[in-house]
Amino acid sequence: MKQFAKKFYKSRAWQDCRVAFFRSMYGLCEQCGAGGVIVHHKTALTPQNINDPTVTLNWDNLELLCQCCHNRAHGSSSTSDDTRFDEGGNLIPKTSPPVNKY
Repeated sequence: MKQFAKKFYKSRAWQDCRVAFFRSMYGLCEQCGAGGVIVHHKTALTPQNINDPTVTLNWDNLELLCQCCHNRAHGSSSTSDDTRFDEGGNLIPKTSPPVNKY
């Protein structure tokens, strides 16, 4: 996650928007139909638009994607060097050990 966006992604406004959008898509990736995990901004967030709710919270700018489709949208990698996505689509430090569900 980019430093300028950390506050936004932790905000109640984004968390509420993300949950509502996820539910509205029935949890399915809009590109392939697999289980969605990431609510993706079609227009990338930048320092210039991070405080503009018509970009950050606008459902027309969002799409629910699975991990594979999200990676493809970002050219295979959408995390910074020190973060990765967990199974729930949440950004976590790369130093965190993977969770074994079995």
